[in-house]
Amino acid sequence: MPPGTGPVGPREPCPCGSGERYKNCHGRAARANVGVPVERPFAGVPFERDLVALRELVPSAVLAVTLADGAAGRLGATEAAERPIRLTTVLPLARPALVRPDGGVWLGLQVQDPTTLDPGRDLVATLRVALATPPGNDIADIPEPIDADPPLAEVFAPITPADLAVHADFGWWIDDSLRGEDTDELPADVQASLERANQVAYPSARLGTAQAAYWCQIDDRVHVRWVRDEPEEALLDALARLQADGRAGLGAGSRLVGSFRTCGLVVPVWDLAPGTQPDQVEEPVAVLDEALTAALADSSPLTGAQRSARNNLNSRQVTLR
Repeated sequence: MPPGTGPVGPREPCPCGSGERYKNCHGRAARANVGVPVERPFAGVPFERDLVALRELVPSAVLAVTLADGAAGRLGATEAAERPIRLTTVLPLARPALVRPDGGVWLGLQVQDPTTLDPGRDLVATLRVALATPPGNDIADIPEPIDADPPLAEVFAPITPADLAVHADFGWWIDDSLRGEDTDELPADVQASLERANQVAYPSARLGTAQAAYWCQIDDRVHVRWVRDEPEEALLDALARLQADGRAGLGAGSRLVGSFRTCGLVVPVWDLAPGTQPDQVEEPVAVLDEALTAALADSSPLTGAQRSARNNLNSRQVTLR
């Protein structure tokens, strides 16, 4: 921003006179100079692994959360402690937040045009502004964080598995608050956004026998993607021990194909036999979870076969789709 112009909103005209919105002009340079990306932006959140999954893996899901003790006051909204808050994958028009007519706050995790390189800090800033926004409105842009914002790790209370719902499409978007007055029709931009979102909502399911393990089907391929929070080297060593012993699979026709890293966590990926459904992989995931826990506790040197398996895992970095 040119010196002396004061604060400018991302969608306001840039003070330089270019005719562009600030976020597409001098704001672009400002965003590029906010520092290096935070390696693990959701560290300390009680449900970090599922939060990463909703941000990076799952097309359509809603997570009901509550504020931790004292968080409402630190966000400047002492009356908000009992307001319903939902973390979602994507909101209409990729908005960072909606404030429902009942005062409930919906926060989108898969957003565009971040304000900083810290998604956790952006999420707290969005929540703060949403809690101060009148019902029936949305937040068009991620707000600027302020020094008084609490760390994300201190904002939310722990969740239970029942708090997280994975959906087949984005029908949960729709209620009367999104429709025009005196009509059942959705606004054209919301309808178009809904259709685009539904087109890319590939089938997904959260498995119940292990935390943050997700089944999905992309085109004709079926996978399990499992967000883990162990140190990468220890996790890959443990997977190599199981791989060398032929115990790293998830049933007949499955294979551990590699891993990728996102938001500071490692996500191993398995290919499953074509047609495998979520309920068919629940027991194999539970068995592997127990075996992996034991392998993580094994500090003995890797054998030759295990080192070979480890090198193979190192060379198979999966591309996130």
